[in-house]
Amino acid sequence: MSEWLVLSLAMAAACAVVLTIAFFNHRRISEDDDPNETPDVIEYMTMMIGVIYAIVLGLAIAGVWEGRGAAQEYVRQESQALHEISVRSEVYPADVRKTIRSDVDAYVTYVVDTEWKEMADHGKLNDRSGQLLERIRRDVTDYEPKTDHEGQAYQPLVDQVAAVDDARNARGQSAQATMPGVVWFGLIVGALVTVGLIFTLQIRRSFRELLLAGLFSALIAFLLFLIWDFDAPFGRGVAATAEPFFAQFPHLGLSD
Repeated sequence: MSEWLVLSLAMAAACAVVLTIAFFNHRRISEDDDPNETPDVIEYMTMMIGVIYAIVLGLAIAGVWEGRGAAQEYVRQESQALHEISVRSEVYPADVRKTIRSDVDAYVTYVVDTEWKEMADHGKLNDRSGQLLERIRRDVTDYEPKTDHEGQAYQPLVDQVAAVDDARNARGQSAQATMPGVVWFGLIVGALVTVGLIFTLQIRRSFRELLLAGLFSALIAFLLFLIWDFDAPFGRGVAATAEPFFAQFPHLGLSD
């Protein structure tokens, strides 16, 4: 099911529930009831709870957005380090250089074509990419430099392999959801409490009041959906992309 369809259904359901409750709640209120008699303390509490929940929502959105940005940065670092390995291997003999670049291309192709889907579906890395990275490491570390020029390039190449390994591990960790279950419990309960409190203000069946109640509930549903969508940096609508790999290795003809 499309994420946008999920969003539309969630917002529609939130509006429908709130408007239905408002409709039936109005039917049980007597005609001589005065909405202006709502105690000031209830209005104050409703306002304060709404402000507190808005702050919590803002922090949650900022947290998952930062996680998505970090995941994209790990992808950039990994692709850049792999590109550096391919470029810096130029000083090595042709057969060694060809082997290194071939293994780098195989690793990049596997990550984009296969492992990316594994991260999106299961939130974890594939062992095969670790094996391909180990082949690159062996290509670099097993070669004994024959000249001073090759010797000067050796350690930077080893460092770039380590950078790839570090970025890959970080990418794997960021593929999982970052919001704990207890936080989701708090967000959902907070949404129910916040929306529920608007009924203490005695909503009438006027178009203006029903419209505002519906829009308020839809907004809460949208913000919760936004947090859910960002919480999987590689798996949902607004996800981190493999664009850095496409940019650094255009000769592979990779695509989404």
